[in-house]
Amino acid sequence: MASLNPLSGSLDLRKSKHLLRRATFNYTKAQLEVFTGMTAAGAVSSLISQTANILPEPYDPLPVEAPDGFWTSAPELPNSFDDQPRKRGIVTGWWWYNAMNQISLKHKLSFFLHTCFTVGKDDGVGASTYFFDYVRLLDFHAFGNIKTLAKKITLDNGMLDYLDNTQNNKNNPNENYAREYLELFTILEGKQIGQGNYTNYTEIDIQQAAKVFSGFRIQEDRSILDPDTGIPMGYVNSDLHDTDNKTFSAAFGNQIITGRNLEADIFGELSDFVEMVFAQPETAKSYCRKLYRYFVKSTWDEEVETDIIAPLAQLLIDNNYEILPVVQTLLSSEHFYDSDDSDATDEIIGSIIKSPLQLVSEVCSVFNVSYPNPNTDALKFYNDFFYKFIHNSYFRAAGMDFYNPEVVAGYPAYYQEPNFDRHWFSSNTIIGRYRLIESLVEGKNTINSGDMYASLDTVLFVKNQISNASDPNLLISEMADLLYTESIDTDRINYFKSFLLDQGFPDYYWTTTWNSYLSNSDDITVRTRLDALVIAMINAAEFQLM
Repeated sequence: MASLNPLSGSLDLRKSKHLLRRATFNYTKAQLEVFTGMTAAGAVSSLISQTANILPEPYDPLPVEAPDGFWTSAPELPNSFDDQPRKRGIVTGWWWYNAMNQISLKHKLSFFLHTCFTVGKDDGVGASTYFFDYVRLLDFHAFGNIKTLAKKITLDNGMLDYLDNTQNNKNNPNENYAREYLELFTILEGKQIGQGNYTNYTEIDIQQAAKVFSGFRIQEDRSILDPDTGIPMGYVNSDLHDTDNKTFSAAFGNQIITGRNLEADIFGELSDFVEMVFAQPETAKSYCRKLYRYFVKSTWDEEVETDIIAPLAQLLIDNNYEILPVVQTLLSSEHFYDSDDSDATDEIIGSIIKSPLQLVSEVCSVFNVSYPNPNTDALKFYNDFFYKFIHNSYFRAAGMDFYNPEVVAGYPAYYQEPNFDRHWFSSNTIIGRYRLIESLVEGKNTINSGDMYASLDTVLFVKNQISNASDPNLLISEMADLLYTESIDTDRINYFKSFLLDQGFPDYYWTTTWNSYLSNSDDITVRTRLDALVIAMINAAEFQLM
């Protein structure tokens, strides 16, 4: 029976790996050692401390002769700066650097909220500064309240532009945002039971919601700050707001939201609408299904729906849509660690294909990849390493346009059945995934071309992280225990050992070679062998899973 009961006992290495991968983007041997021996509840609690970002804001190092610098806090209008697409890419580099330098659940939840309230950063969100504010809004609410975010996101300048609600007014209604708000962001459709009737809402509800949202406009100069978050927001033009009463369908109990005409009262009208939507049990279930697919597994059966999804939805309602109690309960449960049954056919550990974001983050953190520091070499970090290599080369080749999904529904891995996360691994994306590790080991962009100013030192990694490096069997099994969800058998050890030893050579040849390196620091031979081994182990099927 699927169970949300807290996992008893302490986390072993296998369970520690599972939690660290699923809950963070920063996967290190040192943190695994911290987790191992802790209770699940204690380990999860350690990931939810509210800490400030390492980098407070992004920095544009171009043009070289007069950098735009900290343009997101500059007094000029956001769109007065050149090269907005690159600047939006720099914002994602800022976000990634913070995720890579904190072992926190915040960044996983922030990106989860992006999959719930999607914008495409290069497909209509507007100036890069608006996109920066959008990302900050998600970060602010990562440990907070989904319902509150569902109100705030409506006034986000980037969202207002992305889904055209800044053009929605009483004289010319635009239903784009209202439709996506119900269909994708909150309650979801449900099963269609008639013309314009999707069970959870109807076409009439979309029309009425558009009236609630009418008159909200972009504040171009970002001069209006939300009093709760301090983040720039849009405004309401009361002259363009539909002040009539809004009558919703039987799906919402035929509720009437009273139309209002003063600015403060119109915000109250928005709040009434959101409260109505979030009062529906299906809204809580929709978020809990998304959380389950994001953190646990892409598909599930009726038992999980009854014993996991439904209780989590009730917990979300009982906590007025505070996200942390639900996530803590899920990540601390017997079910999350697959300890609530003995069925080996429904394994949760190792059941998800890593996203390109998870893959690059894990490789860079576990191997302590050397890449430029944005504080001391902003040009090489933001422009050469992140924007040109990670953003433009790797992510695109691996099938993830970062923070820029092709459709409002988001990345297919999180919504498109039956493949879900298998979308990440296909004939179209495999080369990009495989060449990531090759590029880092070789220290050059092998996906396209050019310098990337980052490198993975395989010799240093083995010397510092692997305790039995002189024994090829123990070296490989120890690396596998660190890199893979499960231990590998003798056949796989022998396969990987072929990258350390020529065919037919006994194990002591590697031992002699390694010990010779330790004594004379000549790493040419061991580096060639270890480079090949690391590339093979990272590109193996076992590493693609988490």
